[in-house]
Amino acid sequence: MNIETVLTPNPETLKFMVDKAYIFQSGIEIKNEKEAKKFKFTKDCFQLKGIKRIFIGENFIAITKEKNITWNYLKTKVLTFTLDFISLNKILIEKEIIKKGKKKDRKNKISMEIEKIIDEKVRPAVARDGGDIIFESFDKGIVYLTLKGACVGCPSSTATLKQGIENLLMHYFSEVKEVRSL
Repeated sequence: MNIETVLTPNPETLKFMVDKAYIFQSGIEIKNEKEAKKFKFTKDCFQLKGIKRIFIGENFIAITKEKNITWNYLKTKVLTFTLDFISLNKILIEKEIIKKGKKKDRKNKISMEIEKIIDEKVRPAVARDGGDIIFESFDKGIVYLTLKGACVGCPSSTATLKQGIENLLMHYFSEVKEVRSL
């Protein structure tokens, strides 16, 4: 098993590339130890001193460290922990049993088109940097997005939102006036 470490635009986040065979659910963001209890991997990983946030992508784990911890200290610990976890458990993230709840409000046509552009043109690029971006809503000319993984706290995320995504959406949709992060 080989795990590749990839730098992200966020200096506090490293992306650890793993084989898809070990991740059966992606798009999971764990912000603290309480949330980490949902999955054995994240619960155990949070026991490593210095981990602030974990994001699980389709074939990667993005680890955000606390500012007072160096990657020299934490990187080897995360790599060793992940390799050991895989060898013992043969899986990192299992499928979660989805609880049926409220359905999201029906989206209007422009919201669906904006979401399609985000999914096709933006999310793949953001995933390469160890994060994710989710379309939440479109209201009165404003597109609301949620940032996950390496995007959270990244110094370049504001520029990405304003100069990248906002310009892209304004190009496709005259109704879009602004993009905001929730």
